[in-house]
Amino acid sequence: MTTSALTAAIAVAAVLVAAPIAAAQAYTIYTSNEKDNTISVIDGTTLEVTATIPVGQRPRGITLSTDNKLLYICTSDDNHIEVLDLEKNSVVRILPSGPDPELFALHPDGRHLYIANENDNMVSVVDVQAGKLLAEIPVGVEPEGMGLNPDGSILVNTSETTNMAHFIDTKTHEIVANVVVGSRPRVARFTPDGRHVWVSAEIGGDVAVIDSDTREIVHTIEFAIQGIKPEAIQPVGIEMTADGKQAFVALGPANRVAVIDMATYEVTRYVLVGQRVWNVALAPDGKRLFTTNGVSNDVTVIDVDRMRAIKSVPVGRMPWGVVVRP
Repeated sequence: MTTSALTAAIAVAAVLVAAPIAAAQAYTIYTSNEKDNTISVIDGTTLEVTATIPVGQRPRGITLSTDNKLLYICTSDDNHIEVLDLEKNSVVRILPSGPDPELFALHPDGRHLYIANENDNMVSVVDVQAGKLLAEIPVGVEPEGMGLNPDGSILVNTSETTNMAHFIDTKTHEIVANVVVGSRPRVARFTPDGRHVWVSAEIGGDVAVIDSDTREIVHTIEFAIQGIKPEAIQPVGIEMTADGKQAFVALGPANRVAVIDMATYEVTRYVLVGQRVWNVALAPDGKRLFTTNGVSNDVTVIDVDRMRAIKSVPVGRMPWGVVVRP
């Protein structure tokens, strides 16, 4: 083989080897910046901000459409939901909600959006295709967390002041159970198998693990960090690996993410991140975790294999929500 032919063969082989790796790692991170009224777009390969998109007032909860083409945004001070086209990087629709929408959950059917309206103690049900409000479900005081089980049959909403997790039948829109949890519950997250739902209590400082069938608390996860006052440990965002083996809990002003063995409920590590960590999201391949840090105005990138922060990405002021688009 000639030198030129050998060089060409090596180049082709390199492309074939590199292509699947690049494809597997290609994703985009989106954060809502509560004070700047923007969405930051971060390239998952370069870990650099590639765009900053203006949206409505006080964006907080964000979630992707089932086809990953749209981003739904709780614009809390505008009292509605904005729909961001991720190809155009612009808002293309406005959906109704109750006053002060904070968090929401999209049904697996991709059509029904369940919204926690903090100021009127209601969960709104919106048809995103028709753009219509279908129902309002009375819940406790200051509803926030919204978690759907894998088949979308049960919604769990948390009420911050009532200190309850409300189990709601998504067909009848009726509450079927109320579970008292720790003080100021923030986020509800079902395990991948749907057997349990985890509820973080910001002021209570713990996470309640609730059995989906019996609606009873089967375990309470507590946290202790050397040198950090207990009142500074404030659990909020929760993320879980797809295999149900590990969970990650954002601990607010403790500036840590707790890593939890989901089989034993043991905290295996605390990872130092930015200031006032709110929420967390995993990369599609599970190799990186991204945190929004509301006081340091950045996103911390965590290498999950090594369980350590590898980069801080500056974004807008008071980053709150975070999602990763494959």
